[in-house]
Amino acid sequence: MPDAILDDISHRRYNALRGNWILVSPHRTKRPWQGQQEAASQTTLPDYDASCYLCPGNKRAQGDVNPHYTAEEPFIFVNDYSAVKEDQAEYTTPDQDGSLSTRFLHAEPTTGKCYVISFNPAHNLTLADLPPASILPIINAWTRIYTAHLSPRSPLASVAQPTTLTPHGHEESITAPKAQYRYMQIFENKGAAMGCSNPHPHGQIWTTSSLPDEPREELEQLKKYRREQGGANLLEDYAKLEAEKQERVVYENAGFLALCPWWATWPFEVMIVSKAHRRALVDLSAEEKLQLAEALQEVTRRYDNLFQTHFPYSMGLHQAPLDGTNEEIESSHFHIHFFPPLLRSASVRKFLVGYEMLAEPQRDITPEQAAARLRGCAGDLYRKDLN
Repeated sequence: MPDAILDDISHRRYNALRGNWILVSPHRTKRPWQGQQEAASQTTLPDYDASCYLCPGNKRAQGDVNPHYTAEEPFIFVNDYSAVKEDQAEYTTPDQDGSLSTRFLHAEPTTGKCYVISFNPAHNLTLADLPPASILPIINAWTRIYTAHLSPRSPLASVAQPTTLTPHGHEESITAPKAQYRYMQIFENKGAAMGCSNPHPHGQIWTTSSLPDEPREELEQLKKYRREQGGANLLEDYAKLEAEKQERVVYENAGFLALCPWWATWPFEVMIVSKAHRRALVDLSAEEKLQLAEALQEVTRRYDNLFQTHFPYSMGLHQAPLDGTNEEIESSHFHIHFFPPLLRSASVRKFLVGYEMLAEPQRDITPEQAAARLRGCAGDLYRKDLN
């Protein structure tokens, strides 16, 4: 364990992946809690909802009809309300003429393509409900769409299996991207608390011509570590350290660690990280993809068991850019972030406000305490005994 004194004093922890700090205040967990205690929540959603725009055979908002897809072939389609577009009016950044406007009012165009991926035809089955074998097709679909957008110049192109954008058997036609995009962000927002507009289990895939800030900041740290440590990989070394210490590990198999990072901001934040240096999904073997499916199932099931509720979170994959320099690609390391807001119960959540917005992130419960609680939430999904 960390020095025992750190369990009682306020201290800052360094986030090696982002290069910033977080304030930890473990003594605040001793405050008495007299808030509401909730009963275990049951699944009340049907297997099929005729009004759901993601269920098989249903019509979506703009009139397209979903195919009768299966659990073996997750359904991917272009987002009907995409955040970025492939075709838009041209915009050229004005010349830097020294004026205050060009100094401060800087903008650049961003194009791209956004997709929705429906994980499963069942309206009421989340990742926590699915066995690893039913999560594996989702990982395979993520891999296919990443591969279909991968730059032929990337070192990853030589290891990626040939693929088509549209999974076999889908009636929906998805055209190839019109440009070589820089980055792909695969993510899932689960639960109304995270702004999810539809309870049907699904995720999103955004490709953009720019490299977004979060992966860019991580990539800068990964490159810096590789340069300073003679070619070593930051997250590979970090995974080795965490596997040795076991203090923050929630779940482990041959290929992956699921852990509450030393620098976690959210109370029950988890990172799934590959033990070996894997740059992106295309680097994973068939066996490693199944191990990743097992890790995803373990994390999401333990989340739901913790407060006996459908645990909300934002989850996202970070991996090598679609198009980048050799240094960027080789420095990248595949990992998945889970950012969940719940703090003490199914209805008490953490907010990043005040000091955290104006100074730096802060947490009360330590990552070690959070990991211990999640380790204790193994076993069958709680609602199996309720439904």
